[in-house]
Amino acid sequence: MGRGKIEIKKIENINSRQVTFSKRRAGLLKKAKELSILCDAEVAVIVFSGTGRLYEFASSSMERVLAKYNKVPTTAESPAKVEIIAAEHDLQPQVLKHDLQPEVNALRAELANMHKLHCRMMGKDLEGLNFKELQHLEHQLTEGILTVKDTKEQVLFEQLEKSRLQEEKIKLENQVLREQIEELRGSSRPYLPEKKNFLASLSAMCDCRSKREGNSDKSNVP
Repeated sequence: MGRGKIEIKKIENINSRQVTFSKRRAGLLKKAKELSILCDAEVAVIVFSGTGRLYEFASSSMERVLAKYNKVPTTAESPAKVEIIAAEHDLQPQVLKHDLQPEVNALRAELANMHKLHCRMMGKDLEGLNFKELQHLEHQLTEGILTVKDTKEQVLFEQLEKSRLQEEKIKLENQVLREQIEELRGSSRPYLPEKKNFLASLSAMCDCRSKREGNSDKSNVP
């Protein structure tokens, strides 16, 4: 039985939305990587989460792919692509291209702004920024560094806790093995040292008693 069709709309539950975003983002980046490898294509994917966190993938270099993209003229839209989309929406290619042009221009401008923001977050292209803009950028970077440090400390703490638990588990396993070895050693020795000493003492007492009785018999002979 196949899966039911999922209605494409905003997920209201925050936790479900975050889980869906993580899964689909990972799938999208994986498909982009596979496309670049299988088809020897230059692929770049930029994703901003609802909280503004950046996720990206580039088959070579993000700057290189974006620079190549920006060099493509706006009017150089693939005719075949326009015709396919127009057929799906029952529109004329010229009408579709005219209607989509503002949206395409807006997306190009947004992409350029994202690229500029990414470069500034990397400490590049800072020319032209005033004091307040630089101060705001510094504040963003500081918050990002603190978040990275907190995450790194949390990961380190989890690794240490995991190592501690593994060490305790190994100690417990070693203790069990020692007890099993002691049990095997005990079962392979029918008499313990204390029992051997007791038997030796008992044997010596018997010998002494026998000697005494022998001497007494000799003395009674006429």
